[in-house]
Amino acid sequence: MASAEPASVTMVVPCYNEVTGLCHLQGRLTCAAVRLENRYRVRLVLVDDGSTDRTWELMQELFANRPNCTLLRHSTNRGIGAAILTGIREARTEIVCSIDADCSYDPSELEKLIPMLSREVDLVTASPYHPAGVVLGIPGHRMLLSKAASFIYRQILRQKLYTYTSCFRVYRRSSILRLNLRHNDFLAIAELVGKLDLRGGVVVECPTTLTMRLYGSSKMKTVRTLFRHVCLIAELVAMRVGQALFHRPPFVRSFDFNEN
Repeated sequence: MASAEPASVTMVVPCYNEVTGLCHLQGRLTCAAVRLENRYRVRLVLVDDGSTDRTWELMQELFANRPNCTLLRHSTNRGIGAAILTGIREARTEIVCSIDADCSYDPSELEKLIPMLSREVDLVTASPYHPAGVVLGIPGHRMLLSKAASFIYRQILRQKLYTYTSCFRVYRRSSILRLNLRHNDFLAIAELVGKLDLRGGVVVECPTTLTMRLYGSSKMKTVRTLFRHVCLIAELVAMRVGQALFHRPPFVRSFDFNEN
């Protein structure tokens, strides 16, 4: 009996001023691709989000000649959410993963996340704050922000997750492209889960390990991000109330497993 064709997967990596860590990223992506190659046909999409250092030039040196790899560039810095969506739109596969360029999550963990995207699931998110997850070396203020935001999101959304703010995910591309997303920065990460949840999508989480980045520095502004989470939460509450008042049912999606 002939073995089944490997599923096609696109790995999207948003990059902004990551010149010090790109060589490390290249090595980790290579290891992940080797781990996945027996089960999946893997394509890479790297998106330079308007970097002001040599990220774009070094990205070309390291990745331009790599098979099944596409390099994209925003002319200005639009935000990590916009960069991930650019990669998702560029993908030609139904299964799309997003991975942090700083490798604070191990890309090889996709070996666990991808199989969890079953027929009924729209998104699989890494979850370091899950009871079985691990957090190593992350500043206390960043953990407090993420955990506080997750606690509030649990109160207003249908699906009770431990982590809503992780960029390390596996998406069903067609489900994400249906969403009307307003934000481009870090807030887009939570907005995507919130609006998918309110539209009836299914989100599951996979316990993983989050570690402190080895190169560069975080681009997130903690106080500003906290304030904007409050605004997003108010927006999602209004949407949920509107659904209840007008009896708007969540969308029902059809399954299409034809992949290029």
